Order: sequence, then C-alpha cells, then structure tokens
Amino acid sequence: MRLRNREGDAVDAVPFLVVAGMAFMIVFSFGPIYLMALFGADLSLALAGSAAAFVPTVALAYHRLVRSARPDLREEIPASWRFRRLLYVAVAFGLLLVLLTLPLVDW
Repeated sequence: MRLRNREGDAVDAVPFLVVAGMAFMIVFSFGPIYLMALFGADLSLALAGSAAAFVPTVALAYHRLVRSARPDLREEIPASWRFRRLLYVAVAFGLLLVLLTLPLVDW
C-alpha cells in the first residue's frame, strides 16, 4: 500500500515509519520511568500516559511526512543540504537521549 499526500501523489512511507518507530522507542522507554519516578504513578497509569503522548506525536508525524509531503520538492534541494540537516538531527537526537537520562542518574 502506497501512502498518498493530500494531492494524491505517492509518498515514501519510510520516513514516517522511522519517525513513528523512534517516537515509540523514546516515549515508551522514558515515559513510564519518568511518570513512576517523578509523579508516583503506577505502571498502568504510566503506560496510559505514554500512549497518550505517543498518539499525537504519530499524528503530527503523519501530517508532516505524509499528508503535506511534497515529493517533487526533494529534487530542488541539494544533497549536501539534506545531509547537513540529517547530521544536525542526529546530533540533536543524541543530545536528547543524554538529557533524558541525566535526571535518572543518582549523583
């Protein structure tokens, strides 16, 4: 099944699946731990809170990467700019993971 944007053009599903998978990984890895450690929630409530954060994240990714995607724009942006943006996102993602683990470290 090919995903289509709002104009009916076929859109690559891989970026959306990668973002949704990474959102699942982050929200369900750190969400229950934070909710249980900082707010004293039990496991079922922490998982429900993580699911409540995951659903809008995936909806936003779907809107950004599928519904409003413009495949014809990709040819207009040079590959060096796309690679630089990918590198910045990878560094930001690594810093996000480090920042998420800092409050859980017992100094």
